[in-house]
Amino acid sequence: ENRTLLYRMAFAGFGAMNMMWLSISIYAADMSASGMDLDHRHFLQWISLLLATPVLLYSGWPFLKGAVSGLRYRQMTMDLPIAIGVVATYLYSAWATINNHADVYFETVVSFLFIILVGRYIERITRRNATSATSRLMELQPRSATLLVDGEEKLVAVRQLQVGDRVIIRPGERIPVDGVVTEGASDVNESMLTGEALPVKKSIGGKVVAGSVNSQGTLVVEVVSIGQQTALSKIIHLVEVAQGSKAPIQSMTDRVVPWFVLTTLLLASGTFIYWASTADYDVAMLAAVSVLIITCPCAFGLATPMSIAVSVGHGAKNGLLIRNGAALETLASVNHVVFDKTGTITQGQMSVGEVILNQEAGVDHKQLLSYALLAESRSEHLVARAIVQYAKDQGISTQSVSPDSFTSLPGLGVVVEAEGRMIQLGSQRLLDHLNIVFPPDLLSAYNEIESSMGVAVVVVVDGAVLGIISVFDQIRDSAATLICALNQRNIGVTLLTGDSQAAADAVAKKLGGKLEVIAEVLPQDKDQVIETLQKQGKSVVMVGDGVNDAPALARADVGIAMGSGTDVSLECADMVLMSNQLMRLLFALDLAQQTIRTIRQNINLSLGYNVIVVPTAMSASLTPVFASIAMPISSLLVIGNAILIKRRAQIKE
Repeated sequence: ENRTLLYRMAFAGFGAMNMMWLSISIYAADMSASGMDLDHRHFLQWISLLLATPVLLYSGWPFLKGAVSGLRYRQMTMDLPIAIGVVATYLYSAWATINNHADVYFETVVSFLFIILVGRYIERITRRNATSATSRLMELQPRSATLLVDGEEKLVAVRQLQVGDRVIIRPGERIPVDGVVTEGASDVNESMLTGEALPVKKSIGGKVVAGSVNSQGTLVVEVVSIGQQTALSKIIHLVEVAQGSKAPIQSMTDRVVPWFVLTTLLLASGTFIYWASTADYDVAMLAAVSVLIITCPCAFGLATPMSIAVSVGHGAKNGLLIRNGAALETLASVNHVVFDKTGTITQGQMSVGEVILNQEAGVDHKQLLSYALLAESRSEHLVARAIVQYAKDQGISTQSVSPDSFTSLPGLGVVVEAEGRMIQLGSQRLLDHLNIVFPPDLLSAYNEIESSMGVAVVVVVDGAVLGIISVFDQIRDSAATLICALNQRNIGVTLLTGDSQAAADAVAKKLGGKLEVIAEVLPQDKDQVIETLQKQGKSVVMVGDGVNDAPALARADVGIAMGSGTDVSLECADMVLMSNQLMRLLFALDLAQQTIRTIRQNINLSLGYNVIVVPTAMSASLTPVFASIAMPISSLLVIGNAILIKRRAQIKE
């Protein structure tokens, strides 16, 4: 497409140079004492007509086609004033040539097309550079990989790899696939995905993503995802979709553009009628054409999409994945943030603290963990993952036993049937739900764990309480700073969790700042909490990461998922914090506010430009050629202002 535009521009430039020599010949002769006889003048005018015609049809074809297509669908497009201007000037000059009139304006037609094509080319290049996030991401995808087959290395194209293949990644090489490390250890730079400059340590069992760079040691990676299924490819697709999406504010500009074009046509008509009645037709035509050209609403049409595209690209570069422009506009005006606790305020890297046995149950440490592993092996919850990993680290395996049934009770726990036994794991509410009496000696231990920011998981088999597994998570280092920063911005904060009130209060006390705590909320009720806040007139952001958060993320005005979250939560979110750095929420807020501020500035800039130049053009003070030079300036100003979003919205750690 750019190559075709270059061809059209070069053709118009060639025509403009030749038209210039013809015009110089005519003007030089007019300035001389003897002048130019009419036959020579008419001959040069016919040559000009022959030169201008192919330039109009080839170089001007995009404008002519756009105008006709718009009229066919009863739409007044931005190409309509341009098409009317060049065609009117061409037809007038052709009529003057056929009727042997002295003045023709073929050079105006050709020069105008050349200048406006140059302007559009510069505009397109500038837009491409401003929205080059996807191209930069695409450059991160390696084309070849070192495949390991039976101990031998083989260089192959990445597209030839299959899931389950093993590839070698040497220091300094870019990882070609999503996979799991099976051999080696190294530091991996994932800044292209997360915006986080510090490398991440990877060892056996660690997950790596395509496009990241291996820094030190050699890694052997088993392929998990390839091609369009890699995280990098999905991000590229989402960024492309988001950059083309429309914010609600754009619907207003889309409605205004047709009226803008109609107003331009009316002003041009009025200008022609006025000057035709007070001067001559040459002045009237040139003034009217100048109005048509200089009031092109391109800048007005670019005001919103350009700002959205730049912001989406800037966000992607800094670890903020934005799914659509509407989310940016809404985020700019939010006044309340709701945080899930586990995996959001806390690190989501849970670990088992201790296993407390019910001495009266008569089971040992290993037996209790085997029941827990069997029950939690199918769960995706962070607590379940921690228990499963701990049990495996203790050398416990349940490969010979497969659960007959698995039932997840949201907010309570899980129920599993295996080998004729009923195994239940969950909170104290699960015991209340099952009408099971909590042993008094275990109850005090349970309360102590909960009040110290831990999660107490009760293990029940066939109605008997066997013991408690304590699971702990650490609060993110930046969480308290973020709460304080939101308080300073007069943004309300709510901590929403399914944990006990004691556990939630302990976390809130550790965080400090002003925040509301809503605890013991069942997953199916989280979205109702969001709805209640919205009914109070609040514009709500929900920040979460788990399956249980998905309904609340979807219900919120803006849902933001942590990058380490589950696939369900990521799909429901409007934005994703790829780096898991909570402080990036402030960056998201700043980016959204700067985006909307820039859109409004661009709209005002476009309107202000037209308020100044339109009266000047109507006064016949501008030639069409000068108008064609001035017209792209407004678009370039809008693009330049949009690019400044990158400077105005910066990461604050």
